[in-house]
Amino acid sequence: MTDEFYMRRAIELAKKGRGWTNPNPMVGAVIVKDGSIIGEGYHEKCGELHAERNAIASLTESAEGATIYVTLEPCCHYGKTPPCTEAILEQKIARVVIGSRDPNPKVSGKGAKILREAGVQVEEDFLREECDALNPVFFHYITTGLPYVVMKYAMTADGKIATKTGASKWISGEEARNLVHEMRHDYMGIMAGIGTVLADDPMLNVRLEGKKSPVRIICDSMLRIPLDNQICQTAGRYRTIVAYAGEKGNAIYLEEKKRSLEKLGVVLLRVPSEKGEINLQLLMRKLGEMGIDSVLIEGGGTLNEDALQSGIVNEVKAFIAPKIFGGRGGKTPVEGFGVEKVDDAIKLQFTRISQVGEDILAEYKVLEEM
Repeated sequence: MTDEFYMRRAIELAKKGRGWTNPNPMVGAVIVKDGSIIGEGYHEKCGELHAERNAIASLTESAEGATIYVTLEPCCHYGKTPPCTEAILEQKIARVVIGSRDPNPKVSGKGAKILREAGVQVEEDFLREECDALNPVFFHYITTGLPYVVMKYAMTADGKIATKTGASKWISGEEARNLVHEMRHDYMGIMAGIGTVLADDPMLNVRLEGKKSPVRIICDSMLRIPLDNQICQTAGRYRTIVAYAGEKGNAIYLEEKKRSLEKLGVVLLRVPSEKGEINLQLLMRKLGEMGIDSVLIEGGGTLNEDALQSGIVNEVKAFIAPKIFGGRGGKTPVEGFGVEKVDDAIKLQFTRISQVGEDILAEYKVLEEM
């Protein structure tokens, strides 16, 4: 077996932590001695043992003189768990092969340095591109303090997200809808606008066994959300945040509405902009401070347009169904006035396309303005 084989095994192990490790990264580790795997593990859940320590805990024999393959630079600081560098040195592991470099200032380069200074052979950047691909969310969050934002929508082949009457169930097929629930598990938060809440009365939870539901974030500038809808009535079961902007209107009514929402378990965040609307950039900062490292936007065209214009979106996932609605009245994924010139378009970088049942999933990165 080769170094590549063992690192790819570590990558596969890391993926098992998807959706459970946030805001920590997904990490896998494999310990090899005399050509055989003698221990392996991955970071299973935030607050629990890191991949290296789980691999060590599974050892079938002494790791002295062994090689450990780890997808991310071993940590060297005390957090919720002790440093992994200490565990590696205690086991007298002779060689460490690292995939990704850790951008966390508490670790960045220090873990590898500690190991080298102790006489351990360290190789960095091994299959780095594949290892980096595990953790775009973590890398973004740890360097900016802001959630990684993914905008997801389903549309017809002619670019409609609803008919002229507003009907939208179901544009995509069952396989695509199940994948969306997987996505909800993957990210810490899910965000929708008040228009979607009023029109569909959604739950915004995960309905797949063995998966977790995200924090629900509703953008509702004037606190129009009904107290008897599913979001409010289940706020005690699922963590729920309602972001609002204004204090206009009947002050007594607004205070009563806020008290009623909080009594149901809703967390309120006031994030006004100069225009009296929700300041999405400020909202992202506040969510980041609350430890929410990622947000899946499942809004309508208005919220999608606001999110893109505010520059908070990092990635776009578009499900395209083999259907055509036609007509002038059907809604599109991004509303608003649109751009006047082609050069003013929001630029995307294509990353992947795949078939999901009868639908196509096209994925893009949002390019930053030059």
